[in-house]
Amino acid sequence: MGAGALQAAGLLAGGVGAVGTFAVTAMPQWRVSAFIEHNIIVFETIWEGLWMHCIRQANIRMQCKAYDSVLALLPDLQASRGLMCAGLGLSLLALVLAVVGMRCTRCPQRPWQAKGCILLAAGLLFILSGLVELVPVCWVANSIISDFYNPLVNVAQKRELGEALYLGWVASFCLVAAGSVFCCSSRCSENARSYRYSSPTHPPPHGQRPHSRTEGSYSKSQYV
Repeated sequence: MGAGALQAAGLLAGGVGAVGTFAVTAMPQWRVSAFIEHNIIVFETIWEGLWMHCIRQANIRMQCKAYDSVLALLPDLQASRGLMCAGLGLSLLALVLAVVGMRCTRCPQRPWQAKGCILLAAGLLFILSGLVELVPVCWVANSIISDFYNPLVNVAQKRELGEALYLGWVASFCLVAAGSVFCCSSRCSENARSYRYSSPTHPPPHGQRPHSRTEGSYSKSQYV
């Protein structure tokens, strides 16, 4: 019962992390325009994402346009495309393995040992996907902060951290937490199965003696 609840919590965290990873990959709010010094045009907001950039005017109208070429992106955003797609694929694969390997899933053709290995593989994939997603999020955040405090960068080109980066950190934490839960759950399941299968031998019931001792007593009485 406890192991099933733990696995259900891990599956929920993994699902939230996978959905969050998909949302972060698609969202354009990675780099948001900063309103500092002479750049005080508050009625226009610029968003830069992995696939498009958007201009929002006075919270009423928003225009988005996909990038004409990958070479037009900054180096950190170019690398983030591939890393986020890889993290999304790993999280979805881990989610499928977690569903297959959960204890509540009836799979008579697979022994418990194989299902424990599937849970362990799902946990490792969840952790790997969270770390892969964490790399581009931290990379872009570090680039934004470095350019923000760099006096050589033009004020109009300085950006702030967008909502997608904060959501990326939350999704990475959920994926790593789900992977840790499944790794611990697979270990606990193996220990429980080994304890259940190695049960001690029970002594014979009271009043029942071994057959050999009965034969020995019968032979002595026969000679008397």
